[in-house]
Amino acid sequence: MDGNASGPGKAYIVGVGMTKFEKPESRDWQYWDMAREAGGNALADAGIPYDLVEQAPVGYCYQASTAAQRAVYELGLTGIPVYNVNNNCATASTALMMARQFVASGLNDCVLALGFEKMKKGALGAGSDGGDFKTSPVARHYGIMAERHGFEMTPPTAQIFGNAAREHMERYDTTPVQLATVGEKNHRHSANNPYAQFQDVYTREEILAAKTIHDPLTKLQCSPTSDGSAAAVIASERFVREHGLQDKAVEIAGQAMTTDTAASFDSGSCIDVVGQPMSRAAATQVYEQSGLGIEDVDVIELHDCFSINELLTYEALGMCAEGASGKLVESGATTYGGDWVVNPSGGLISKGHPLGATGLAQCAELTWQLRGDAGPRQVEGARVALAHNIGLGGAAVVTMLRR
Repeated sequence: MDGNASGPGKAYIVGVGMTKFEKPESRDWQYWDMAREAGGNALADAGIPYDLVEQAPVGYCYQASTAAQRAVYELGLTGIPVYNVNNNCATASTALMMARQFVASGLNDCVLALGFEKMKKGALGAGSDGGDFKTSPVARHYGIMAERHGFEMTPPTAQIFGNAAREHMERYDTTPVQLATVGEKNHRHSANNPYAQFQDVYTREEILAAKTIHDPLTKLQCSPTSDGSAAAVIASERFVREHGLQDKAVEIAGQAMTTDTAASFDSGSCIDVVGQPMSRAAATQVYEQSGLGIEDVDVIELHDCFSINELLTYEALGMCAEGASGKLVESGATTYGGDWVVNPSGGLISKGHPLGATGLAQCAELTWQLRGDAGPRQVEGARVALAHNIGLGGAAVVTMLRR
């Protein structure tokens, strides 16, 4: 069976939970405290005890081996299989995908997907371990960048995405104002999200005037390092029915993960190196699986680690023609009153980006949106949602949800 196939059965999200995302070292807690809070919230949302959970894929990037067990033991000591998942920034969505596969295959009826991260202050290094560039798992990606743009002393992740932005500007006349519009939108959206690390609103002018991290990206267009956790309970159709969870259930209508192919490297372009081909391929698979297209989607949570990646993802998801993403965001099509609401949570730029939790935080936001439980950031009439989570190295996960 294709690892991306939906399997013989359906899988539903029946409970979600998360912590507030916070600046590293701003709160006296450990990763297991975060996991207890997020996992406990997800179980409470589902209205089920932990002893009904049969397996737990658990994601993180910075903690030691078997940290997943240490975290899950806070919820109970039932002896279930616990999987330690690490897929760079796509870690949490990878855990979610594993949970969905366990359920859709008929192996389990109830699985907990959990993600957490306790990070350090400051910019990321060359890989999720912050290690040496030459030994980094993404050294090949940075090598492609260096051949075309050189390698500077700015933070490497900002550098590779900043160079993708430069290429997009040169190729399509994308403007700094269009990039800043992404940041303006997402910071504005986060003002209504109590879980967001930042809830400040900025004008485009303020975003452009902020400290430059790697030209053309300013600080307010870059996701911060963050602490936090998120979780989801995934259940079979039978479990939903037997436990009366129909009012809570959100169907995972399609899901796919792709990794790098030659398309990431052959062009020598940072646009490809940072994953646009992976995202496009994953989206295509999900549209085919679900029978739904981007025109059916109401609300999207996507991986805006930097403002340019939101624009690249618009194109990868088929929201606009190649090169037209700057004009799309500038038109207002991706905020309230437009064709889609993208990153109502504030996205990674403003909600925060604890690597091992991000994909499940997207899942929580979209579940609340489809249930009509998102409060002042609710997208009116939302029935179909899409999540996009990507990690360099690489992995792209796209998930289609419907109510």
